Amino acid sequence: MTSDIQARKYNGLFRSILLFLLVLLPLCPFAQQREIKYSLHNGSMQILLGKKADTTALDNFIKQYDLGDLALKRLISQNFTDSVINLGWMIEINNKEVVVISKPLFAAGNFNDPAALLKLTGTVNLSGDPVPSAPNNQPLGYNAFRKNPFTVNDRVVNFLLRNNKNAKQVLLAGDFTNWETGALPMTRTDSGWILPVKMMPGKYLYKFIADGNWITDPDNKLVENDGEGNTNSVYFFTNTIFKLHGFTNAKKATLSGSFNHWEENKLRMNKTNTGWELPVFLDTGTYTYRFIIDGRWMADPANANRYPNEFNEFNSVLSIGKPLLFRLPGHATAQKVFLAGSFNDWRDFELQMTKTDSGWQIPYVLGAGNYEYKFYVDGKWMDAAGKPVKKNAPGSILVAGANHVFRLKGYGTAKSIFLAGDFNGWSPNAFAMQKEGNEWVLPLHLTTGKHLYKFVVDGNWIKDPGNNLWEKNEFDGENSIIWVK
Repeated sequence: MTSDIQARKYNGLFRSILLFLLVLLPLCPFAQQREIKYSLHNGSMQILLGKKADTTALDNFIKQYDLGDLALKRLISQNFTDSVINLGWMIEINNKEVVVISKPLFAAGNFNDPAALLKLTGTVNLSGDPVPSAPNNQPLGYNAFRKNPFTVNDRVVNFLLRNNKNAKQVLLAGDFTNWETGALPMTRTDSGWILPVKMMPGKYLYKFIADGNWITDPDNKLVENDGEGNTNSVYFFTNTIFKLHGFTNAKKATLSGSFNHWEENKLRMNKTNTGWELPVFLDTGTYTYRFIIDGRWMADPANANRYPNEFNEFNSVLSIGKPLLFRLPGHATAQKVFLAGSFNDWRDFELQMTKTDSGWQIPYVLGAGNYEYKFYVDGKWMDAAGKPVKKNAPGSILVAGANHVFRLKGYGTAKSIFLAGDFNGWSPNAFAMQKEGNEWVLPLHLTTGKHLYKFVVDGNWIKDPGNNLWEKNEFDGENSIIWVK
């Protein structure tokens, strides 16, 4: 796995080389001495940026030395630290006047290695066309090939790398091969290299290794950065095909739904001999959708499952996975009961429940996540126990697929402790923690990436005393940080 590790460090080393060269050059005339400065200090490179740095000077600095991935302008204006931390930099100072970031220098031997420099500049091979970002923590994914999309027979995906006919060996590596550890040899053909791989529906990251050089797929527009400076191609093994029969004279057909926040023009469908279709990957959950034909919205005529919408029409419904059964006991004399929650934007007219001998119920499919919900009974809101609550009060909590447990030790005399963070809109009274022994605990599902949070102890906001990771917020306070891989 040595070459894989080296290849995945090259991007970061390349930036280190550039910044190391900067300290050997005189400052550019447009750089203001105290506002944009780079130097060596205790074996590390340092960049000092004044919070009032000249915008033009900063733009030229970023462009000239290819530092766009660090998002330095957002670091100054919005205190956005994700990019610099993901690329191995440390935040040394971040106050109202300046921000200082640093990174240890690499071994001097690598700097003088011509072969290493060649590898650094050839790690990633992108075509230069505009590239869409791959969905991250999103329920829907779709492929975007420039040409020659992978053919699929049953569950076998035929990976194809066109050209590269002079290569002696080409390997396919990805998260499904543990990258180089289990990289698979491809077969040379008259048009390039091919390899059939049996897969399950889902999202996959991959790259080709041609004679030792790691390259992304030049035919695939969809790429994603792994947060460590590496760009990988993205492939979705689809599990759903949206089809619309007829309308062959239409100029454009698009798909819009709850899975893409009802964007109108992003999911363009492909024209076929009999109509339109779009293959996608959908994660577990319940989704509503409509087709847009030359600007005209319509439900799916082939799908009888529908929910009413706010326009006195209907949205088509598609569910992936096994349903949960929501129940509300009692209320035998109620006329209409609806389920509403964060999973359907609190629509109190959409999910009508069915009356049973003991109360009301409705099956509903949910993917992994944290959800609030309430019941709307004859125009009045009820919690999970059937007790009246105010419309704007937090709902009952349902956690599906918990992957982290928040813990706060002590505070035995506290009357209530809540967890607030970017995962619940910083609500101070929605996610109640439960006391277990000398701890307060709350299991939650967290999406991949960085999350900020605090505890609310009897109305007082505190950062997590058991977590050394934190950052300043816009109120000059401190938020705790957790990273989910």
